[in-house]
Amino acid sequence: MSDTRTETRVPGAREANRTGDASNEGGHTQIADGVVAKIAGMAAREIGGVYAMGGGAARAMGVVRDAMTGGGDASSAARGVSVEVGERQAAVDIDLVVEYGTAIQDLAAAVRRNVTNAIERMAGLEVTEINIRVGDIHLPDDDDGQDAEADSGPRVQ
Repeated sequence: MSDTRTETRVPGAREANRTGDASNEGGHTQIADGVVAKIAGMAAREIGGVYAMGGGAARAMGVVRDAMTGGGDASSAARGVSVEVGERQAAVDIDLVVEYGTAIQDLAAAVRRNVTNAIERMAGLEVTEINIRVGDIHLPDDDDGQDAEADSGPRVQ
């Protein structure tokens, strides 16, 4: 009978690099900050209750940039995410807009878990911290109210 268990650490294949002995690896791998930011952004968006990423100014600039360049999700994957990447570790800051009715503490814990797992699995980096800033909450009538105001015409003459 085999013993199967799930490890929460970075897989053992990366352990040689932690000790400083990279002679068996045959080279050096460097992962850009932008790559880790995209991984974190995509992982955060997978969690239900996350409406959007980034602060108000970042979202507005992203909409303008996407409209001008025709960019879609690929160009905005890292929006609202900033990272610091070292040789073996990463620290992540995430700005979120949350759906109304979502338990923010539970959402933050789920985002942290998913982002940590994605970065460790894909990049092999240890995540030292994930700071989450909830900058806004999306109300159910936010989208409908904008269209109604545009169709109602001027308020004064």
